[in-house]
Amino acid sequence: MRRTGAAVGRLATDVVLPAGDGPFPAVLIRTPYDRTRHLPEARGWARHGFAAVVQDVRGRFGSAGSAGSARPAGSAGEWRPYAHELTDGTRTSRWIRRQPWSDGRIVAAGASYAAHCALVLALDAPRDARPDAVLVAVPALGAAETAREPSGVERLSARAGWWAAHGDRPDSDGTALAAALAADPGLLTHLPLVTLPERLGRELPSWPALWRERDRGRPVTRAAGATTPLLAVGGLHDHFADDTAALWHAWGGPSARLLTGPWGHGLTAEPGPGAGPAHRVNLGELYVRWARRALAGDLAPGRRGALALGGADRWLPATTEGAPYTPELILLRGSAFTADPGHPVRSDDLAVPREGPVDRCLFATRPLPSTLDVVGPARVRLRGTADTPSADWAARLVALLPDGNAERLAVGIVRRDQPPGVETGFAVELGRLARRLPAGTRLRLEIAGHHFPAHARNPHTGEDPVTAVRLTGSRREIVPAGVRLDLCVLPSPPAPVDPAMEVLR
Repeated sequence: MRRTGAAVGRLATDVVLPAGDGPFPAVLIRTPYDRTRHLPEARGWARHGFAAVVQDVRGRFGSAGSAGSARPAGSAGEWRPYAHELTDGTRTSRWIRRQPWSDGRIVAAGASYAAHCALVLALDAPRDARPDAVLVAVPALGAAETAREPSGVERLSARAGWWAAHGDRPDSDGTALAAALAADPGLLTHLPLVTLPERLGRELPSWPALWRERDRGRPVTRAAGATTPLLAVGGLHDHFADDTAALWHAWGGPSARLLTGPWGHGLTAEPGPGAGPAHRVNLGELYVRWARRALAGDLAPGRRGALALGGADRWLPATTEGAPYTPELILLRGSAFTADPGHPVRSDDLAVPREGPVDRCLFATRPLPSTLDVVGPARVRLRGTADTPSADWAARLVALLPDGNAERLAVGIVRRDQPPGVETGFAVELGRLARRLPAGTRLRLEIAGHHFPAHARNPHTGEDPVTAVRLTGSRREIVPAGVRLDLCVLPSPPAPVDPAMEVLR
């Protein structure tokens, strides 16, 4: 195994080659998170016969002009998230194919932002630069997808954390937001949100530009024209879970595989509620086996994959979906409530206040008489009014388990702009569930006007929440009989599958 430093243009690049003379297929990982952190992964690929090429994206780490970098002196350009990945990835792909150790075949791979780098290369590069297969984990499809929900509501805390850690700087500080919050617990409450960089104490010119990105859905639309095999890996507890599944559904290449486990953004390193021993998949080994079959053309055509059933320690085919199920909801309180941005419903707290002003509408089911396997999309349908011209409606579904624990199952949020006081009916999509709920579980449904700090507070005035400097309360009324929770439940215990077999066949 041999490691060499290289410069592709002005981009710092490490190449780890297998033992032997080659030539070899290559795996390309372009990352903003420091290429040296990927060396164990690169060595793993090399041990299995792949040339691993790991590169710092423009303006980051060794590609930022710092002393001692493995490239010619001089700036490689400023770090502008999502701006240069197609251009730089194209140049790198062509460079790989000219190397004597390359057999011309490339797998573009990556997780989170690095998955975005792989995707734009697969979808938008000229044909001579496109990879032969693409492997994406928890993919950040694009700026608009990461910044907003499909309904347009702003994802605040996740984006603030990422930009504080990585935005407009040549290196990273993963503790930046936590340190700032420790110094000022109300950091995310200060207005306007667009001036957050001032409170962080450094320049972040790309922060306001992020919120001007509204063209959501383009990567998924372009996926229909894909020409390469895809392996998409996601976590049911990851904020990009729905985007990962949508990419798989839309993929037009010769084969598409999906692996979705009970994990967070860190996948198997971040197991979530319901994760069991069967869900501890060796992803590195699976990636290698899939890449070999993808490059050899040995994958069956079409969409396949595996979906973990949380709480049951088993896997199901990725296409599994239950029959419609609508549990009876009992109104506990709050058919009329006030969404007060000064005291918003917190996204990081499942407790429901027993005293004080009513800040949400609260429903619950009776205890489940038997175990339910809830698999498929979930949504809330409701009828309600707001006395403000703009209103967010957040729906949170919580499982109150027989052991006394509360587990968040799903959250959805939509923005409604309409004349004050006009009653309308609409749906709040909660995403896809895959969870075994034991007998005795009660479901709690909360409907509120905020889900903060995960999402920015709607000022209720019709102004942009990112630039608004004034917030006002919003009085809400919900028609209890018009509230319905739609779930999908498997009619009988499912037959398990082997996730590796589903991904590799």
